[in-house]
Amino acid sequence: MSKSMIVSFEGKPCYEIFLEPDFSKLADCLKRAGYAFERKICIVTDSNLAGLHLKALSDAMKSCFTTVISFCFPAGEESKNLNTVQNLYQKLIENRFDRRDLLVAFGGGVVGDLTGFTAATYLRGIDFIQIPTTLLSQVDSSIGGKTGVDFLRYKNMVGAFYQPKLVYMNLSLLHTLPGEQFASGMGEVIKHGLIQSRDYFFWLKENERKILTLQPEIIEEMIYESCQIKRNIVECDPTEKGVRALLNFGHTIGHAVEKLSDFSLFHGECVAVGIAAACRISCDLGYMKKQECQEVTETLKKFHLPVLASHMTAEEILAASKSDKKMAAGKIRFILLKSIGSAEICPDLSDEQILAGITSVLEE
Repeated sequence: MSKSMIVSFEGKPCYEIFLEPDFSKLADCLKRAGYAFERKICIVTDSNLAGLHLKALSDAMKSCFTTVISFCFPAGEESKNLNTVQNLYQKLIENRFDRRDLLVAFGGGVVGDLTGFTAATYLRGIDFIQIPTTLLSQVDSSIGGKTGVDFLRYKNMVGAFYQPKLVYMNLSLLHTLPGEQFASGMGEVIKHGLIQSRDYFFWLKENERKILTLQPEIIEEMIYESCQIKRNIVECDPTEKGVRALLNFGHTIGHAVEKLSDFSLFHGECVAVGIAAACRISCDLGYMKKQECQEVTETLKKFHLPVLASHMTAEEILAASKSDKKMAAGKIRFILLKSIGSAEICPDLSDEQILAGITSVLEE
């Protein structure tokens, strides 16, 4: 049980993604990537991971590096800010990290985004690797080089495109993931099928029970397929000037719901609500058949994802959507489905069309 793939940019290999059952091959993968024994490393993680898996990772790293330190911050989106980055800078400076040393992002999307942004800006650039521990980070945020932190209440408003040198996934860590976080990851997994592969979407439906019971071979196949879809898109558009925007399907309304909930909902849960709204708009415009729209909604529910938002108004969600960084020339770049497996960028929706979609996902 072991798979890998290479992510390339401008036709040149950039980094390798490894899917492994444990940490036993991590040292070999690092050596293959060219990391020498004398480098210092700093493992960046959060308070949830530190007590569960940090020792196992540190032990694996000590076979490769003479100096292994860690930086731990409180878990949660509220820590994904410039204050945490500043504290990490201080840790690195005090331990005399230079450009030859290495940061390790060990955690979910918050850890990966924050560590990548720190790596991009510390000493004008230091290497980092991703060891994503959640389903969401394995299939989404660890791939493609997007890094960033939230500014005030605006999600990912400060960031940089900065590629990791390696992505190593220990799939056994998913067994300690809370059910709500696994479901959150499924929001991104289902999105991949909806925008790019009809066959993959229906494969997910057919294997629902095996996925929910974390059968190893099925989970590996699912993550590998999702990684392939995301890799193929980001290779074509590494800085999101074109087709990469398709990956934002469900995110415009999803990010607004996430912000208005004060980040009390998981990212993938909010994306699921955004997907349901986008499908309704796609159906209203005649792009999707009503039956397909219902099929998407029912699939989200089967994977324990919400399709309705509460305690917020349609007008509040629309206003929050317009503060999203994905705006272009004052307009929301909305992603809609022509059918399951086929998406397109639609920059010309009216407020009334968007409000109709939002209203359809509000609890009465």
